[in-house]
Amino acid sequence: MTSDNDISGDVAPPQVRTLADIGRIAGVSAGTVSRALAGSPLVKAKTREQIQALAREHDFRPNQMASKLRTRRTGVIGVVIPLGHERRQHISDPFFMTLLGYLADELTERGYDLMLSRAIPDDTPDWLERITSSGMVDGVIVIGQSDQYDKIERVAANYPNLVAWGTYRPGQIHCVVGTDNRAGGRMAAERLIAGGARKLVFLGDTTGIEIAERLDGARDAIAGRDATLVHLPCHLSNETMEGELREQLRANAGSFDAIVAASDLIAMSAMKVLHEQGMTIPDDVQIIGFDDLPLAAQTMPPLTTIRQDIARGAHEIVADLEASIAGRSKQHVVMEPILMERQTTL
Repeated sequence: MTSDNDISGDVAPPQVRTLADIGRIAGVSAGTVSRALAGSPLVKAKTREQIQALAREHDFRPNQMASKLRTRRTGVIGVVIPLGHERRQHISDPFFMTLLGYLADELTERGYDLMLSRAIPDDTPDWLERITSSGMVDGVIVIGQSDQYDKIERVAANYPNLVAWGTYRPGQIHCVVGTDNRAGGRMAAERLIAGGARKLVFLGDTTGIEIAERLDGARDAIAGRDATLVHLPCHLSNETMEGELREQLRANAGSFDAIVAASDLIAMSAMKVLHEQGMTIPDDVQIIGFDDLPLAAQTMPPLTTIRQDIARGAHEIVADLEASIAGRSKQHVVMEPILMERQTTL
């Protein structure tokens, strides 16, 4: 028999809901707990490990929203794809998906969330101002300069936390990470000429800066040589690309023996059309793409292409943006293109 004053059972463990609760158990301040859970080197290693162990023991997770409010950070990075040059192109484009995948990995590993948008500048001229002034993001990544170079320059003059994938021009304001596109175009044309080609065509719409530079590079390669280069415009949208190529290649049949494609996707579509028209690759027509997407090695025959190091590019973009957010300087990164020899060239 027990009286009303008897106590039975175990004493309930202290409830841990706040940083101060952890601090009372550890005998430190709430600020020390916050720094320890963030991995700050300002807290002694032994104390930091003790606090982190207590947090795990009590299944304690800091209030991330409150932390973001204190630091005036959102923990979100805006990623925008401007399509001034090709409004029918989609985010599902293999190049965009490849780069986005690497960017997402880099951002999430650093604790950021990603907010993605596709901008049609003709419909929303203030597409970049909307996201940079929204207060919803800590920084912005622009995938491709499209025909919006001047817009990006104007915004970057007042918004430093912006990094673009694209082409670098001396003296530009906005930070850029990308490939030397002109060198890549020159490399492609030189390889075709070395394989015996003399009548080259360049397939691609040069409204976008990067592709225009690839064409300039191909023109550099044929200068002073016994070779010709004709530009045949071709959109980047899957909706129109194959039909355009079918008409262009049929109309110019017999007048070319090699193709410099502005992208792997254009190269792969051209291979399909040429096969339909009874042409053999590379015996009748040699082809070089640009990007080295994962699909490039899976075509039949496997596609010779100019490789952009997309994984490294994503890493450099996020590193630059993180530096800018922290108040450190950022720097342009221009990567060298790499010729990936496969079986669409001789």
